[in-house]
Amino acid sequence: MMLEVQSPFDLSTIGSLEFTPNDAVEGLFQNAQRASESPLSKHERIQILEKVIDKASGIREEIAMLIASEGGKPLADATVEVDRGIQGIRNAIETLNAQAGEEIPMGLTPSSENRLAFTTREPIGTVVAISAFNHPFNLVVHQVIPAVANGCAVIIKPALTTPLSCVKLVGLLHEAGLPKGWCQLAILDNEGSELLVTDQRVRFFSFIGSAKVGWYLRSKLAPGTRCALEHGGAAPAIIDSNVDIDAIVAPLVKGAFYHAGQVCVSVQRIFVSNDIKDAFAQAFTTAVRKLKTGDARLPDTEVGPLILPREVDRVEEWVDEAVADGAQALCGGKRISDTCFSPTVLLEPSENSRVSNLEIFGPVACIYGYDEIDDAIKRANSLPVAFQASVFTKDIDQAFYAAKRLDASAVMINDHTAFRVDWMPFAGRRTSGMGVGGIPRTMHEMTQEKLLVFKSPGL
Repeated sequence: MMLEVQSPFDLSTIGSLEFTPNDAVEGLFQNAQRASESPLSKHERIQILEKVIDKASGIREEIAMLIASEGGKPLADATVEVDRGIQGIRNAIETLNAQAGEEIPMGLTPSSENRLAFTTREPIGTVVAISAFNHPFNLVVHQVIPAVANGCAVIIKPALTTPLSCVKLVGLLHEAGLPKGWCQLAILDNEGSELLVTDQRVRFFSFIGSAKVGWYLRSKLAPGTRCALEHGGAAPAIIDSNVDIDAIVAPLVKGAFYHAGQVCVSVQRIFVSNDIKDAFAQAFTTAVRKLKTGDARLPDTEVGPLILPREVDRVEEWVDEAVADGAQALCGGKRISDTCFSPTVLLEPSENSRVSNLEIFGPVACIYGYDEIDDAIKRANSLPVAFQASVFTKDIDQAFYAAKRLDASAVMINDHTAFRVDWMPFAGRRTSGMGVGGIPRTMHEMTQEKLLVFKSPGL
């Protein structure tokens, strides 16, 4: 059976891949086991990763166009994604260079005399990764490259809407000299994916995608399987009355409408002091109206299509519901086509509206007024999801006050919620995820510690 990969903008077929039969999953694990029986030295792994960097850098524009074509991310942003992926590979090499254990003190008691103890870090074993569509190259880098760097065999199942970028990365690894058993691509349906993930030979499971699927698969893991789950959120930004409105509009527009809002930490709920709410809403809406929406493959496009036409239907339904319940659509609010939705700003949607309490994952930002900062913080913390948050203020005391009280894994001061560099910790709290991402943290999680204790009368 073949998987047809379509452009999310015009639904044209841009590639096809053969599905991995479910009965082939056993062979994937056997290949991984054989690879692990002939481990690659650290310097061999570093050499392979350095070659991947060279190869990827040489086809940077080609990979960016592939991301734009299959994922609908505007070409300028897709190019940035390629650069981030390449930097992520460099970061993995740097992390491997510094990877080390530690000495454990001995001789502190009579029973621990004449001993020397230290830890080492070992590859955890076979890694299985399921990736998401919205960063089809860089997310795969974050899931595959730490495994390869550590010496773990990895099986990667990309999003079925955007598998071609993953194919490209896996191909580059093989071209760079990585034996195929060390990194295998699996194009699986839901049944095959569950079969893959729940196998008792999986030592680490990496998942990026919806909370519903992620938590379900975690519940099915074999005992002892370590996992990292990265789900979504409904990121809040709190704006103090003392800000320079003109200075904060651009980052908030970028944070809300980057990749048409299809980002797990996209700016969704903007809480603005009532003293400046009207002025901010006007300036923000004016900037949003200027965004150019259309084919992501064109160099001047700023907002591309949603990944599937049914997502346009869903976003339209949620926006219509919010407007019917009292929200004011300051701009947008309508589909442009079957694949694109106009960048939308909603003013004061009801707290009961889905745009207020669920992840929109579309080009919609909501503005709410507040009188007291504690009320804004309470509303920001009111959902079961918790990921990244922002505070915009010129008052350092206010910044610390809000940052301490916001339930978020990261709080950006005077920047949008979607800010990320690939070496920083990145994690969802509560239903938004489990474990901590970022290249160095993931590499740590994909190793396990071993303690060695030497006893000798000479010590």
